[in-house]
Order: sequence, then C-alpha cells, then structure tokens
Amino acid sequence: MLVIFAVIIGGIITGRLLSSWRLVFVSRMITVIIWLLLFLLGLEVGSDPAVVGGMATLGRTAFVIFACSVAGSICMSWLLWRCVRRRDAVPDGGGTESPGLPAAAADFPRGAAGGQAAAGGDTRPLSVWGALRGSLVIVAFFVAGCLAGLFSALPFDVAGSRLSTYVLYALMFCVGITLGSDTALAGRVRRLDPLLPVMTAVGTLAGAALSTLLLPPLTAGDTMAVGAGFGYYSLSSIFIADFRGAELGTVALLCNVMRELFTLLAAPLVARWFGPLAAVSIGGATTFDTTLPIITQSAGKPYAVVSVFHGCVLDFSVPFLVTFFCTM
Repeated sequence: MLVIFAVIIGGIITGRLLSSWRLVFVSRMITVIIWLLLFLLGLEVGSDPAVVGGMATLGRTAFVIFACSVAGSICMSWLLWRCVRRRDAVPDGGGTESPGLPAAAADFPRGAAGGQAAAGGDTRPLSVWGALRGSLVIVAFFVAGCLAGLFSALPFDVAGSRLSTYVLYALMFCVGITLGSDTALAGRVRRLDPLLPVMTAVGTLAGAALSTLLLPPLTAGDTMAVGAGFGYYSLSSIFIADFRGAELGTVALLCNVMRELFTLLAAPLVARWFGPLAAVSIGGATTFDTTLPIITQSAGKPYAVVSVFHGCVLDFSVPFLVTFFCTM
C-alpha cells in the first residue's frame, strides 16, 4: 500500500512540474492502461478453473453487495436531502441550489470515462449510449482476457510474472500526473461542501458490511473493499485482484459495473422517489463523467456541480479505501 501511495505522490509532483505543458496524452494513456489491466485480470480469471466454474456464484455475490451498497447510499443521501429541505426550505423539485456550492458545473473539470481523473480531456456531454459504450469496451477487454486465459492463448503465467502490478503502478503514476497538473484543483476543492460524498461513502460501506450477513464466508473487509470501488470498476477490481486474488477482483468488477449501469437506467426514478441527492449518490465515483448527463437531467441543472464534485472526491478516495479494506 505504501508503494502505491508513493507512486501517486510521485505522479502528483511530476504533474506539478509539468503543469505548463499540455498533457492531453496522459488521459489517453490512462485509458489504454486500464484496458490492458482489465485484459490481464480477465486472463488471470480465465486461467483459474475454480474461478471460471464459480462465475454464477460470483455474479450472485456481486449483485448482493451492489444492492446493499446502493441501498445504503440512497438511505444516507435521502436523510441528508430531508435535512437540507428542512433547514433551507428547498422545494421538492431541486430548483434551488444548496448553500455553499458554486453555481456552475464548469467550475470543476470533467474526467475521462471510467471514473479516473484526466487533464485536458473531452468535456462534451456524454449520451446514455456513449456512457454505456465506454462500459461495454471495458467489459469486452475483460471478456477477451477471460477467453485468452481459458484457451491458454498466451505462453506465460500472468499471475507469476507480476506484470499486472507494474502496470498498476504505471496507472497510479499517470493518475497522479493528472491531479498534479491541475493548478486550480486545491482552490476549487476548498469552495465545495464534502458532506454528500461523505454520506455516500458511509452509506455504501455500511450496506456492503451488512451484506456479509447474506454472503458467508466473506468478511466485512472483503465486501467493504468491493463497495469502496463506488462504481469505479476498472481501478477497484484491479486493486482487489492484486491484494486478494482474481475471484474477489471479479466480484468487484461485476458489482461496480452493476452500479454504473443502475445509475444510467434508474437515476430518474431515484430522483423522483428519494430526492436529487440520492440520484447523485447512487453514481458514486462515476458522477463527474459517464453518469453526469443522466444525473443532471434527472436531478436538475443546479445539481450538476454537486455531481461533479461528488464524483471527484469519491474517485480520489478509491485507491486509499480499497487498499485499506484489503489489508484489514
């Protein structure tokens, strides 16, 4: 874990030193590295007969953790929404923005697809199909890796080579560069209220911990590590596979893909039934990129900046929380 933190900090320092450069290529590198890591994870899964044989069980486990995690985040964000309405008399349509938040989502940069921060990336709104297409590409690389492992298409042992660990370090370094190169990041963060991301994290982790009652012999550390992905399926599954094995890494991938797809499909209903903050909360770390257009449409334009900041905070917390619970 300390090595990963050191790599991130090294990337931040490098990004700060190169802040005067145009670093658009870094976001493209992040995307390619994530594709490679998901292929390697799939390769490890496909080459393990025990994991392949238990795929149906892994899918059920992922669904239970997903359902409990999302239910917890909805409950906590709904309670926060009730408190905000009572305190500030905000009408039930979300037509008035909460105090302490900037007026425009443009105050904070968008990220690259899949939840990772990116410098200089494309800021055009994504359609539902565009967001789903990004998810499907990620899943396609994982499936390709599974097939390659199942049929022994590659002549070397991925698990024994530690290749995925070194590629993971490269990913963390690139993410650090994108954070360090954004010179206005600290100022924007100071102007925003972190309460909703905290409530999302608390609700998600509490729900994930409760799911252990339905999923013996998994421990609370296992399920909370999966839940701590907050929809950032690419990075969280890679971390968990590296720390706890391909089986739990596959559960993390499936669980967090389910969370993103659920947000894309159910955000309008969640906003109507539980309030606009719940529509933001269910998206987890994806709310500043792939699910932002759907959440903005469902919750209202004043909540766009809430969604962007919410996703950025949770996105940054993923490597720290996932590694913490994996090492419990």
